[in-house]
Amino acid sequence: MEVVAVIDFETTGLSPAQGDRATEIAAVILEDGKVVDRYQSLMNAGVRIPAFIQDLTGISDAMIRAAPPVAEVMRDVSEFVGDYPLVAHNASFDCKFWDAELARIKRNRRQEFACSLLLSRRLLPQAPSHKLGALVEFAQLPVAGRYHRALADAEMAASLLVRLEEELRGRYQVRDVSHALLRKIQCVPKAKLAQCLDEHQPVRPR
Repeated sequence: MEVVAVIDFETTGLSPAQGDRATEIAAVILEDGKVVDRYQSLMNAGVRIPAFIQDLTGISDAMIRAAPPVAEVMRDVSEFVGDYPLVAHNASFDCKFWDAELARIKRNRRQEFACSLLLSRRLLPQAPSHKLGALVEFAQLPVAGRYHRALADAEMAASLLVRLEEELRGRYQVRDVSHALLRKIQCVPKAKLAQCLDEHQPVRPR
């Protein structure tokens, strides 16, 4: 697979449309199945963090007050990511915040997201849950740190992506795993996965 950037946000809530803001972001660059570079920063958007979010993430108002401004962080991380295709676990969530925070600094997203949550539902349907923590345990992946902190979650999502690529190469014998193929797989019904892969690779060994 080509080089990709796996990102994760921590936020004050679920929706930027409802006024929620980012509090932390991490991005890891995944190349040949290994993380080769990392970016992580808290960010100060000038908003208070609800108590239950502080309990969940361990990110406090005091930590945010000492963090760099959100505009500075988003400029830095967007330059770090560049034009690499993006991946996130539950990408619909991260995509909303990525777009909203970039829009505040007059920038637009230049690439598409693949979603390791949607992919895991199709490629690891036997998992008891498709939350990141449950998948890490199910697939016996390394725990990179505290859940609900951006860098640890991004690293674990990267490990999961490698595991999903191995599933495609091993179980489904797909030779060419690309970001574009992942985006195609995540949109097809589970019942049509084999057909999707046959169309991608018509002479697939059985």
